Amino acid sequence: MLYSFLQGLFQFLFQVFFRARGIGAENLPREGAVILAANHQSNWDPPLLATFLSRPVCYMAKQELFEIPVFGSIIRACHSFPVRRGAADRGAIKTALQILKLQECLGVFPEGTRSKDGRVHKAEAGVALLAAMSKAPVVPAAIIGTDRILSAGSLFPRLTVVYGKPMYYAGAHNDKVELQEFAQQIMAEITKLKEANC
Repeated sequence: MLYSFLQGLFQFLFQVFFRARGIGAENLPREGAVILAANHQSNWDPPLLATFLSRPVCYMAKQELFEIPVFGSIIRACHSFPVRRGAADRGAIKTALQILKLQECLGVFPEGTRSKDGRVHKAEAGVALLAAMSKAPVVPAAIIGTDRILSAGSLFPRLTVVYGKPMYYAGAHNDKVELQEFAQQIMAEITKLKEANC
């Protein structure tokens, strides 16, 4: 209920003030487990990424956000769950796998933190590990423009989200080299989608 209300509210705000558009939303499977992996530039990214999708997105978000009064309760009610950054959080991984087991859509930002220069950076191997253990496809998504929101000379830039074709991990779940390679393939695809639509 709260998720649907906020999604509608953000959809209105993004489309009216930022002329937001979504490209390729049909690439996200309508049902079944799926990992939605995107670049991360701004706090606006999670709501924008979900704006154009017909199914809810469950987000893995940093632990500190859940400690903020009221806000923490809101994001928890909107299917988000905490992860401790800088360490292997087995509890968060277990929760993520449970979400995928329930055939839901899991949203992740493979870089692990926001990009400070607007560029796409190296991915952590976690996204590949989740794909390996769940066998879920990964849909890469490029977020464009959120790093310029409220910046000098560009208060309301046009925002775009481009959803790519599903990618599948075929290697072993315990092969660190293959996992890192797949994570980088995801980021390479995100970069390609971003450059083609800037």
